[in-house]
Order: sequence, then C-alpha cells, then structure tokens
Amino acid sequence: MKITVSAPGKLMLFGEHTVVYGRPCIVTTVGQRMKVTVELLDKPLFQLNAPDVQIESYQKPITNLGKGDISKGVRFVEFAVKNFGIKKGGLKIITKSQFNSSFGFGSSSAATVCVIKALSELTGKKLSNKQIFDLSYKTVLDVQGKGSGFDVAAATYGGTLYFVTEGKTIKPLNLPSLPLIVGFTGIKADTVTIVNQVLEKAKKYPNIIENIYTAIQTIVALARKSLIKEDFQTVGELMNFNQGYLVALGVSSQKLDNMINLSKDAGAYGAKLSGAGVGDCMIALALPSKVKLVKNAITKAGGQIINVKTNVEGVRIEA
Repeated sequence: MKITVSAPGKLMLFGEHTVVYGRPCIVTTVGQRMKVTVELLDKPLFQLNAPDVQIESYQKPITNLGKGDISKGVRFVEFAVKNFGIKKGGLKIITKSQFNSSFGFGSSSAATVCVIKALSELTGKKLSNKQIFDLSYKTVLDVQGKGSGFDVAAATYGGTLYFVTEGKTIKPLNLPSLPLIVGFTGIKADTVTIVNQVLEKAKKYPNIIENIYTAIQTIVALARKSLIKEDFQTVGELMNFNQGYLVALGVSSQKLDNMINLSKDAGAYGAKLSGAGVGDCMIALALPSKVKLVKNAITKAGGQIINVKTNVEGVRIEA
C-alpha cells in the first residue's frame, strides 16, 4: 500500500526576521513542488531514497529513528516519521523535488509536510491541516532547534497566508493572483547563522532593532490590505520600505542590492529580498508591460530568473 503526496515551496513577501520574534508575516507558495511517495512495508525498517540531496538506499530499523549520526538530507523525513509514530511494520519513502534546494523555497519543510500528510492518509488518521502543521512544525524544531513555522504553514495550507509565529494565526488571504518576478542570487543562505547575527545586533542595540521590527509589522499590516485590494503599486512601495529595514538589519548583500536596484530602475513598482537574506532570492512587482525589462535587469545584475507560479495549492494527494 502506497501513496504519493506533494506540497509547494514558499516565498516570503513581507516580515522575514521579525516573524522569528512573534510578529506577523505574509508568505506565498510557489508552483514548484516537493513530491513524496510513502509505501508501507511488512518489515520494521525505515528506507529512504532522496536523490535530490544525494541520499540513496538509506535504511535503519524503525526502532532507531532519531538515533545516531543522521545526515542532513535525512533528518527532516526521519524525524517526521518518528514524531508521527508507526505502530507496526515499516516504510519506504522516495522524495523528488521540482526545485533546487539552493533556492531557499523551503524544501525541507515541504518534505516534512508531505510525509505527515501521507502517513495521515495511509493510517486512516485523516489529520486536519492544523494537526499536520503542528506535527510538522514540531519536527522542524526537533531538527533545527528554532524556526517560526511560516514555511511549514505555506506547504500545508497553500495560497498566500498572513501568519504569526508558531501558527498562532494562519489566515489565507484568498488572492486571485500574485504576479511576482523572482530572481535567484546563486548564493545559498544559511538561515540559522543569519538569524543569529541579527539576534546579536538586537542585544547590542535593543531599542533600535525593536523600532525596526515595529515598523516592519506596520508594513505587513498595510501590505495585507493592499494585496487583498490587488493594489500592486502600493504593495511595491511597501516592498521598498521593507527592503530598507532589512538593509538596516544587515541581511542584504551587494548582489541582492544590485538585483533589487536595477529592477526598480527598469520600472518595477518595488523589489526586496525574500527570506533570510545575504543570498537566496529577491522578488519584484511590475506592470505586465515592464516585466521583460525587469527580468533583463535582474539578469544583467548577475541573477537567475526563476519562473514560478505563485499563490498555489497546499499539500495534496497525487496518487
């Protein structure tokens, strides 16, 4: 008995870094998906093939889940199975991603959500989206020790979400469309390291950083209203404000700045980094008539255009 499940990647629109400290953010999903096939086995073994992260024919007794030296490419899937709890038999899991893990689209969270959803269906537990989120978020915390959960929420619920840390609030914005232009820096960001660097700044300059966080929270609130109205010019202007504060936090880079500034010079309403910063992706909003110019500008700055559909469906059964 087996099942295939898929979940989307994500892009942060507004509120990165502040969401780690209990503030709201807005996140959207991307059309490239993580696919996970889970098959029930009679033997009490955990087997994993994840070719995208160079994991082939990994296996261990189901009773040893979460124990020993676990490679990075295995941790999220293994802990997801451990946290769900398999009463008898074992599992064979195959993961396949439609996006490069370097993009910062949240492949680990998407894989975690897929595994929990698949096990929910195979065991007949039929977990709700909130239960899938809670178990997947626990898994992320078990593996990396920290995380706000917005990428887990995006993979679970899909669409574009207004989200508060730990899933205290998860509200779909129900947008008909979201025409983003996405550029990849070619640099893989280390989210935990960057978050810790901002934390050190907050310890040194608590009042300044708190004021920045409060300003970004105001931007998130305004952006939420503007997105629902499809007032993309205002959304773009708010992106520019948000980027200014991210620069002040020290999480932008020369490469990101060049891609963002040339996008605006080419006619984008607004542009900003998306995610932890330093590397990964930037996003821009522009009129249809300006899209080609903006894409060319991003390429000129050394970026790679990632053609994505945004605001897509969350975790779903494929077969």
